[in-house]
Amino acid sequence: MKEKIDNKGERLESPDSTRPSDFIREIISEDLKANRNDGRVHTRFPPEPNGYLHIGHAKSICVNFEIANENKGGLCNLRFDDTNPTKEESEYVDAIKEDMSWLGFDWEDREYFASDYFEQMYNYAVQLIKDGKAYVCDLNANEIREYRGTLTEPGKDSPYRNRTVEETLDLFERMRAGEFEDGTRTLRAKIDMSSGNINMRDPVIYRIQKSVHHRTGDTWCIYPMYDFAHCVSDSIEKITHSLCTLEFEDHRPLYDWFLDELNIYHPQQIEFARLSITHTVLSKRKLNTLVNEGHVTGWDDPRLPTLSGLRRRGYTPEAIRNFCGRIGLAKRSSTVDIALLEHCIREDLNRRAPRYMAVLDPLKVIIDNYPEVGTEEMDAVNNPEDESMGKRKVPFSREIYIERDDFMEDPPKKFFRLAPGREVRLRYAYFITCTDVVKNDSGDIVELHCTYDPKTKGGNSPDGRKVKATLHWVSVQHSHNAEVRLYDHLFSVPEPGENFVEHVNKDSLRTFTSCRIEPALLKANMCQFERLGYFCLDLKETFMKKKPVFNRTVALRDMWGKIQKKRS
Repeated sequence: MKEKIDNKGERLESPDSTRPSDFIREIISEDLKANRNDGRVHTRFPPEPNGYLHIGHAKSICVNFEIANENKGGLCNLRFDDTNPTKEESEYVDAIKEDMSWLGFDWEDREYFASDYFEQMYNYAVQLIKDGKAYVCDLNANEIREYRGTLTEPGKDSPYRNRTVEETLDLFERMRAGEFEDGTRTLRAKIDMSSGNINMRDPVIYRIQKSVHHRTGDTWCIYPMYDFAHCVSDSIEKITHSLCTLEFEDHRPLYDWFLDELNIYHPQQIEFARLSITHTVLSKRKLNTLVNEGHVTGWDDPRLPTLSGLRRRGYTPEAIRNFCGRIGLAKRSSTVDIALLEHCIREDLNRRAPRYMAVLDPLKVIIDNYPEVGTEEMDAVNNPEDESMGKRKVPFSREIYIERDDFMEDPPKKFFRLAPGREVRLRYAYFITCTDVVKNDSGDIVELHCTYDPKTKGGNSPDGRKVKATLHWVSVQHSHNAEVRLYDHLFSVPEPGENFVEHVNKDSLRTFTSCRIEPALLKANMCQFERLGYFCLDLKETFMKKKPVFNRTVALRDMWGKIQKKRS
């Protein structure tokens, strides 16, 4: 049956559909019907503790945990693939766990490390040697690459391929004992140097690496390669379905070879397309470059697609999980428009974010016919989408601030906001009319004078006259200073490519340091600034600067809705 999608990317459920459907879930459903794996569903999420999670990892987390949760008795492990001590740190382990908990997933007591199985992996490697399926090779990395051949030419056998089992066992034991230097010897699987799959051309199983491991210290000086550690760890943990991204499809024959030759429990590896989003990069190498070269302020920079960056920008776990659900699972790679991600957070915040008023670029307005010492409290709706959030009081006085770009002295035809002689509505307050413009010696506008109609309190005129614009505002006397940061796409082109640094958007961050906010915003966190977008309090920067700092999560304008309308 062809899947039905609405104009905002939603899957339309048919009467008999109770949960998502895709090719992986269909495979698992067939396995359950056939009682494979004794009716178990057991998945895992295996991050490398050498960096921070990004939204691509979030997709994998959602896939693995949600598929497990959808099935009775289903389990999902968190397993750290810590087989490369030179790049791994406990800091990353803690950050990954924090991000996963924030995203809303619980691995209970199933937290494992590949390093938990180092002794068992070593014994399995010895078994391969004894079975004549592995040998110690003295070729260095460049020589191995040269002997491997190309995609169109077969490889050549290593001159050490036919070492005896006894010699290989002796050398492997001495590798473990630390007798040899890094890069001088490896343990390789003996498979087929003429295989059409280059991953099957005697891949390296172990390499010498005399580095201190974040968990095992200096106990080991040889470490298993990912292809070996991956399948063996899956087997030890009795994983039923090993869900990987598409780049591991060519590695599946090797996954199967190791498990078959060792004659141990054999999970099923299934590959799905990895996430790719416009206007950003998800490659760890590229993200490292952005951080290390100072194009962003760190791994939690709100412009980055890292979960810590998205969290600091104001993205909610619900919106990210919703996004991952909407894009679904596919076998073929594709790129998702970042507008869909923005639509998901906009949709979530629209329902639950309270509304406030903030002025980013203040222009003072003096209401000449308003009492000089008078102050009123205006009733303001906290969220028109949710009446239960109630109302708040907003102080109003003779002097207020409006946005500088909400006034033009000589407006074009379609500019409907404030101008000399023009009447507009102040949100929740009164109609005002501009009567005078005050400039400094440089000709810059510094102040406006207006009059108000006291009969229009609340924003409506008893005589029924209409105005074409409603402006947000704050009281000069009661407002507070704040800093506001407007974030935009990190890259100026949809697909940055390999020359991504050249396409870094120089306007991806605009900072306003003299903003004025209504008093209620001092206690706010996640919110909407009326007419400006959705924002969140940056706790890190607020603490450092000793004043409120707000990050814009997303603008109010829904580009995804417009894209979907054009497509339909």
